Amino acid sequence: MIFKSNLCVWVLPFLAIAQIVAAQNTNWTHFGNDGANSKYSALEQIDKSNFNDLEIAWRWESIASKVKEENPRVQPGQFKVTPLIVDGVMYLVTSVNQLVAVNAKTGETIWEHDPESYKAGRPANIGWQHRGVEYWRDGDDERIICATQDRKLIALDAKTGKRVSSFGENGVVDLLPSLGQPTQPRHMTHTSPPAVCNDTIIVGSIIFDRPTVMQGAPGHVRGFDVRTGELKWRFHTIPKNGEFGYNTWENESAEYSGATNVWSMFAVDEKLDYVYLPTSTPTSDFYGGHRHGDNLFAESIVCLNADTGKRVWHFQAVHHGLWDYDFPTAANLLDVKIDGETVPILAQISKQAFTYVFNRETGLPIWPIEERPVPQSNVPGEKSSPTQPFPTKPAPFDQQGFTKDDIVDFTPEIKRRALKVLEGYELGPIFLPPPLASESKGAIQMPGDGGGANWQGAAVDPESGIIYIPSSTQPSALALAPPDPNRSNFRFLPTNLLGQMPTVGGVPLNKPPYARVTAIDLNTGDHVWMQPNGWGPVTHRAVKDLDVGRLGQSRGGPLVTKTLLLVTQTRGFGEMNSPRINVFDKATGEPLGHIPLPDNPYGNPVTYSVDGKQYLAVAVGGGPYMTGLDHIKLEETTVSEAELKALHAFSKNASSTKPEMIVFALPN
Repeated sequence: MIFKSNLCVWVLPFLAIAQIVAAQNTNWTHFGNDGANSKYSALEQIDKSNFNDLEIAWRWESIASKVKEENPRVQPGQFKVTPLIVDGVMYLVTSVNQLVAVNAKTGETIWEHDPESYKAGRPANIGWQHRGVEYWRDGDDERIICATQDRKLIALDAKTGKRVSSFGENGVVDLLPSLGQPTQPRHMTHTSPPAVCNDTIIVGSIIFDRPTVMQGAPGHVRGFDVRTGELKWRFHTIPKNGEFGYNTWENESAEYSGATNVWSMFAVDEKLDYVYLPTSTPTSDFYGGHRHGDNLFAESIVCLNADTGKRVWHFQAVHHGLWDYDFPTAANLLDVKIDGETVPILAQISKQAFTYVFNRETGLPIWPIEERPVPQSNVPGEKSSPTQPFPTKPAPFDQQGFTKDDIVDFTPEIKRRALKVLEGYELGPIFLPPPLASESKGAIQMPGDGGGANWQGAAVDPESGIIYIPSSTQPSALALAPPDPNRSNFRFLPTNLLGQMPTVGGVPLNKPPYARVTAIDLNTGDHVWMQPNGWGPVTHRAVKDLDVGRLGQSRGGPLVTKTLLLVTQTRGFGEMNSPRINVFDKATGEPLGHIPLPDNPYGNPVTYSVDGKQYLAVAVGGGPYMTGLDHIKLEETTVSEAELKALHAFSKNASSTKPEMIVFALPN
């Protein structure tokens, strides 16, 4: 069986092949440097011969602490911003949504703008965190555009930080009315940068993804006029009656189901005027007994005309999702040579460790995608999809499925203990559905909902056509149980709030690596190399006397330059896993060393040049790490009161460190 994708391809006029090449200039103007999301820079002053000489040129401490001092209930989270740099000015946003312009050469603050979004209360899901802003220019008109945590779209003059009076109502557009239906505000927020494609701003949203009721906020994507803020279009990610895809939601479940949102970033092709949507799982993430059917446009890549919002093509990667396999990051766009012909492609990485590759103009897969049978759910009321799509190329970039052959075996004793821990759990291939808690401790989901790739995304080298994918080999354990009917109208919900996996005294149950970077040649679909990212728990008492090699420490944010591949790493066991930027030979994957950081890097690294000098910047610090736990209420989950109190205590005790922008340069 080949390619059950619900693919809809419009008949297109002949289009000249769009040559998308990453920015060759000194700036970093979008989250991924360009609309194609390459995370590539042609700068080459910093190379393998001198990266060890880098020094901190300047550091900028986040002003989020000002808000915390005046509002103790506001607890800024991880400093996740990926900054933009335009003509010597750095633009960034703090964890509590203050917008700032900084001199990119000296670190001196140029202007600050505080929309006071925190006054609306704690944002849904991840709390007070924000990943960045968007930049737009037309001649002398330069704007910084931000979707705020209190559900507003704002446009600022990039030179002054003042609101653009001609945009919306004195620089502000209320995003709630643009959804076209009543929505519970506290279940929605915006913490990722919007995208601009020509004259259109495209906005997604974050939806609370641990709901206790079937009725949820929709994740509809909207387009706004970049000059006026006027709503141009709304794309229903959950189709309305009469629209294409409505019949994939049985028993009229499209009328009340929520989410199916774009919580991450977008890729855009301005020559085609196309925007590419990476959508998420519908309500609820792990049980779909109330929403039978494939559930378009959930967990799909959707190509829209950016000017009109009309669908051009789409591909659904997960039918009737039960695993929280959101598309967590924007696609990468580039042109490659396939059988001697230049082809404009889209490469979309995923939590499930697949890379889906399409002709970005037509939506046709570059290599066949097969519908294959998958395990079926026996949970009452559930109706799982009999098949799921499997790309034939490229091969998965991380582990899929979990069997006894995958159990950690550093020593016979460790393996024996691991087998004991796993008694009562279900092991099997990818797409193993969650079982009933009354019959099983849970199904081991590999990758788990936090495994595989995530929002940090991949980087591509447009010269070689190689994509570099950081990923995490992180399983989760899930089971379902009936919730309290006084608190929920779902028939079943997860019993394990975070899908946390047991360990063998702190050693993961699966074989390493636990985090890796994989290089894939998109001209051929073949893997080039794989390397663990970081050393991992090599100093753990159970393995410290063994020659285990690099085990992998954390999934990081990638940056590829003319000369190097750089991937961030957060703190782990021992000094060998201190916060850092790991440096690789991009051709061979050989680890070349690392750039030490003063704290955990939570944003993606970027590079830029001012007055002929190349800089490297990354946001570090902030916390606590699991900032969302203290907000979860008993009525919003099925865990016991004692378990929830323990999670709250963990959240409050987790370290909170100074959020800073750290900027490196070579000595003069």
